[in-house]
Amino acid sequence: MNIEEQLSAYGDVECNEPLAKHTTFRIGGRCAYFVYPKNEICFIRIVDICKAQQLPYRVFGKGSNLLCSDDFYEGVIICLDRYMNEIYFEKEGACVAQAGCSIILLAHEAMKRSFSGLEFASGIPGTLGGALYMNAGAYRSSISDVLKQVFVYKDGKCEWLNVDELAYGYRQSRFQQERDWIILAGRLQLEKGDQSEIKALMDSRRQRRMDTQPLDKPSAGSTFRNPENASAWELIDKIGYRGKNIGGAAVSAKHPNFIINEQQASAEEVFALITEIQSEVKKQFGIELHTEVERFNWKT
Repeated sequence: MNIEEQLSAYGDVECNEPLAKHTTFRIGGRCAYFVYPKNEICFIRIVDICKAQQLPYRVFGKGSNLLCSDDFYEGVIICLDRYMNEIYFEKEGACVAQAGCSIILLAHEAMKRSFSGLEFASGIPGTLGGALYMNAGAYRSSISDVLKQVFVYKDGKCEWLNVDELAYGYRQSRFQQERDWIILAGRLQLEKGDQSEIKALMDSRRQRRMDTQPLDKPSAGSTFRNPENASAWELIDKIGYRGKNIGGAAVSAKHPNFIINEQQASAEEVFALITEIQSEVKKQFGIELHTEVERFNWKT
């Protein structure tokens, strides 16, 4: 069998697929194979095929925190959000969810059961796997605050790791160093709450996002992490970059920590804008701005 036939035995396969279709930036070159595994067993077999064929591979969720290069990717993208997205709740607020489930959906399903703890996540447009990788957060809360364990594929086997083994910090986790470890699920502990209060808080935050963020334009959310004792958006505003553009990439006039795909931006244009902002902030304030957005398939 050829590679496509091998992969098709375990999932849905698209060949020569544009990654721009699978990132919230709507940017990215094509990849050789884009695969949706049917379940964990299929996922493991797909990884085995990639290794046997010496094909590079990368796991995607919803592509909400990625800046993919415009180059062709000679490998396999394994996407978990089509099938590996189940959510299971227990009576006492324990929740197990697969990595491909939407974090927004997870927050809403928790609210329907009167469980509190995920209100902050109700507007984060990614998957649980991505949230666990980045320790995603908002409103001074993070996913690690409610996390108990992560189900991980590493060293050829699956195992549960406790949260205290995973070096969680502000937008940081051990997964960012252990690049071969793949998140398959998480176990959370939520608290019983008042459903109407939970919903009201989620609704008010949704309105705040609509009022303050450029949700009508493709982006990867917040571009930069907040440095200690400062806000990234304020630093960008102070260097006069609100509304600044390079080609089709622009700093949002609505929220300066959002770089948006204003008009068919290339990955190079977005990256040039990122590096220019970092340089100016360093020059004017002596502060290093680090990105939340991760680059994928770049040669340097």
